[in-house]
Amino acid sequence: MASTLRSLVKLDRPLITPLAHDALTARMIQRAGFQAMGIGGSSMLAARYGLPDIGLAALGEMAAGIADIVAATDLPVMVDGDDGYGDVKAVARMVEVFMRLGVSGIVLEDQMRGEKQPGDAGAIGVVDTATMVDKVRVAVSTCAGTELTIVARCDAYKLEGLDGAMRRAEAYFAAGAHALFVPGMQDRADFATLGARFRGAHLVAGAFEGRETWLHPDEFFAMGFRQIVFPTLLMTRVARALDTALADFRRHVDGVAPMPALEGFADAQEALRQAVQFDKWAAIK
Repeated sequence: MASTLRSLVKLDRPLITPLAHDALTARMIQRAGFQAMGIGGSSMLAARYGLPDIGLAALGEMAAGIADIVAATDLPVMVDGDDGYGDVKAVARMVEVFMRLGVSGIVLEDQMRGEKQPGDAGAIGVVDTATMVDKVRVAVSTCAGTELTIVARCDAYKLEGLDGAMRRAEAYFAAGAHALFVPGMQDRADFATLGARFRGAHLVAGAFEGRETWLHPDEFFAMGFRQIVFPTLLMTRVARALDTALADFRRHVDGVAPMPALEGFADAQEALRQAVQFDKWAAIK
């Protein structure tokens, strides 16, 4: 039986979840030996459509990008379900669509769509608890009898503080959520408090580079977090690499400086060759 997020978080170690933004990064994540991956809404929208993650994309656009990525890997994949793209009926449809694509987990958030902020920049508007509870209940009932994980994302930390976020979290778990993610926390003590309150549950921690809470996964795990996601790890490095390469090329074209050779070119070429499964397809005659 294939692994699922539910089975992997039961192991006695943190589930490390890098985020893919296209099929190539999915292949590279699997090649690196990780057991699961996520699809970051912000990164995928940037890579596929050149758009910010502020509620501009519709379900169909997200599903199209997710389908390509899921098809490129046999690892369990957690995806961004935003606010469910509407009311409870829209939530049910979103869950059905993503289940048909073969995802292993869906993150459902309580941000107001019209005021959506990307990543964990800090929500400026969240729906009332009762509205989110209804969405969680519908999402969970829609996937009943399957191994799909519904992750309730509580964005109320900045607006309502840790206590308010934890009260919401309790309501979301009571509504049947299988896991919890509270973005926006930058205080190690708050992570420890949240982990202690819900220890034993499937808690997701977001590791954002350049912050005090860029902790080792084992530290998060010791606090009670079962899964650690790395939202900005790959896409920011890809953007930096593209920016640097194009700036170097611009200087070369303009006659300012010769184009520097890519360090490790042969290794990079081989990694790409393996990721696109060149030998498999070339062998078909």
